[in-house]
Amino acid sequence: MRWNVWVDEWQMECCGDPFHVGSTVTWTLAPADREWLTRALGEETAATIEWGEDHHDEPTPAHITVEAQVKQISAVHARHVQAEGEPYLHPTDAVLTPLTSADGSRPPTSDDRDFIGYVVTLEAAE
Repeated sequence: MRWNVWVDEWQMECCGDPFHVGSTVTWTLAPADREWLTRALGEETAATIEWGEDHHDEPTPAHITVEAQVKQISAVHARHVQAEGEPYLHPTDAVLTPLTSADGSRPPTSDDRDFIGYVVTLEAAE
Protein backbone atom coordinates (compact mmCIF):
# COMPACT_ATOMS: atom_id res chain seq x y z
CA MET A 1 0.00 0.00 0.00
CA ARG A 2 1.22 3.54 -0.83
CA TRP A 3 0.31 6.89 0.67
CA ASN A 4 1.14 10.45 -0.37
CA VAL A 5 1.40 12.39 2.87
CA TRP A 6 1.52 16.12 3.62
CA VAL A 7 4.03 17.12 6.33
CA ASP A 8 3.72 20.71 7.59
CA GLU A 9 7.01 22.57 7.86
CA TRP A 10 6.23 23.58 11.45
CA GLN A 11 5.67 19.94 12.49
CA MET A 12 9.18 19.04 11.30
CA GLU A 13 10.81 22.22 12.60
CA CYS A 14 9.25 21.79 16.03
CA CYS A 15 10.05 18.20 16.85
CA GLY A 16 9.92 16.00 13.77
CA ASP A 17 12.38 13.17 13.39
CA PRO A 18 14.66 13.42 10.35
CA PHE A 19 13.95 10.93 7.56
CA HIS A 20 15.37 10.08 4.15
CA VAL A 21 14.46 8.14 1.04
CA GLY A 22 14.73 4.48 2.01
CA SER A 23 14.21 4.98 5.75
CA THR A 24 11.35 3.37 7.65
CA VAL A 25 9.06 5.68 9.62
CA THR A 26 6.16 5.11 12.00
CA TRP A 27 3.76 7.99 11.59
CA THR A 28 0.31 8.90 12.79
CA LEU A 29 -1.73 10.15 9.85
CA ALA A 30 -4.84 12.32 9.91
CA PRO A 31 -7.16 12.97 6.99
CA ALA A 32 -5.66 15.70 4.80
CA ASP A 33 -7.18 19.17 4.69
CA ARG A 34 -8.18 19.03 1.02
CA GLU A 35 -9.38 22.63 0.83
CA TRP A 36 -6.10 24.01 2.18
CA LEU A 37 -3.98 21.67 0.05
CA THR A 38 -5.93 22.54 -3.10
CA ARG A 39 -5.40 26.25 -2.49
CA ALA A 40 -1.69 25.75 -1.80
CA LEU A 41 -0.71 23.00 -4.24
CA GLY A 42 -3.35 23.17 -6.93
CA GLU A 43 -6.13 20.70 -7.57
CA GLU A 44 -4.11 18.09 -9.45
CA THR A 45 -1.39 17.65 -6.82
CA ALA A 46 -3.73 18.02 -3.84
CA ALA A 47 -5.96 15.25 -5.22
CA THR A 48 -3.10 12.77 -4.72
CA ILE A 49 -2.70 13.51 -1.00
CA GLU A 50 -5.13 11.80 1.38
CA TRP A 51 -3.22 12.09 4.66
CA GLY A 52 -1.26 14.55 6.74
CA GLU A 53 1.42 13.54 9.24
CA ASP A 54 0.40 14.59 12.75
CA HIS A 55 2.39 14.12 15.92
CA HIS A 56 0.82 16.90 18.00
CA ASP A 57 -2.92 16.25 18.15
CA GLU A 58 -4.54 13.55 20.24
CA PRO A 59 -5.37 10.64 17.90
CA THR A 60 -9.02 10.22 16.96
CA PRO A 61 -10.79 7.32 15.23
CA ALA A 62 -10.05 9.07 11.91
CA HIS A 63 -6.28 8.78 12.49
CA ILE A 64 -4.22 5.80 11.38
CA THR A 65 -0.72 4.73 12.37
CA VAL A 66 1.51 3.34 9.63
CA GLU A 67 4.96 1.84 9.49
CA ALA A 68 6.26 2.50 6.02
CA GLN A 69 9.32 3.11 3.91
CA VAL A 70 9.95 6.59 2.52
CA LYS A 71 9.96 6.34 -1.27
CA GLN A 72 9.99 10.00 -2.29
CA ILE A 73 10.29 13.43 -0.66
CA SER A 74 9.48 16.81 -2.21
CA ALA A 75 10.00 20.17 -0.54
CA VAL A 76 7.10 22.55 -1.19
CA HIS A 77 7.63 26.29 -1.55
CA ALA A 78 4.72 28.68 -2.13
CA ARG A 79 3.87 32.33 -2.39
CA HIS A 80 1.54 33.83 0.21
CA VAL A 81 -1.39 36.02 -0.81
CA GLN A 82 -4.22 37.64 1.06
CA ALA A 83 -7.63 36.71 -0.28
CA GLU A 84 -10.15 39.53 -0.44
CA GLY A 85 -12.06 39.88 2.81
CA GLU A 86 -9.82 37.47 4.72
CA PRO A 87 -7.50 38.60 7.51
CA TYR A 88 -4.64 36.16 6.89
CA LEU A 89 -2.34 35.01 4.10
CA HIS A 90 -2.80 31.76 2.17
CA PRO A 91 -0.11 29.77 0.38
CA THR A 92 -0.57 29.44 -3.37
CA ASP A 93 1.40 28.83 -6.56
CA ALA A 94 3.45 26.01 -5.01
CA VAL A 95 6.56 24.46 -6.51
CA LEU A 96 7.73 20.96 -5.53
CA THR A 97 11.44 20.15 -5.46
CA PRO A 98 12.70 16.57 -5.04
CA LEU A 99 14.86 15.88 -1.98
CA THR A 100 16.65 12.84 -0.62
CA SER A 101 16.18 13.75 3.05
CA ALA A 102 14.29 16.01 5.44
CA ASP A 103 15.64 17.16 8.79
CA GLY A 104 13.47 20.13 9.74
CA SER A 105 15.74 22.76 8.21
CA ARG A 106 14.33 25.00 5.51
CA PRO A 107 15.38 23.86 2.02
CA PRO A 108 16.58 26.78 -0.10
CA THR A 109 14.55 28.25 -2.94
CA SER A 110 15.64 30.28 -5.95
CA ASP A 111 12.76 32.76 -5.83
CA ASP A 112 10.41 34.56 -3.44
CA ARG A 113 8.44 31.49 -2.35
CA ASP A 114 8.42 30.35 1.29
CA PHE A 115 8.98 26.79 2.45
CA ILE A 116 5.64 25.37 3.66
CA GLY A 117 6.16 21.63 3.96
CA TYR A 118 6.83 18.31 2.29
CA VAL A 119 4.93 15.84 0.15
CA VAL A 120 6.20 12.39 1.12
CA THR A 121 5.38 9.12 -0.61
CA LEU A 122 5.31 6.15 1.77
CA GLU A 123 5.02 2.46 0.99
CA ALA A 124 3.94 -0.10 3.57
CA ALA A 125 6.94 -1.81 5.14
CA GLU A 126 7.41 -5.44 4.19
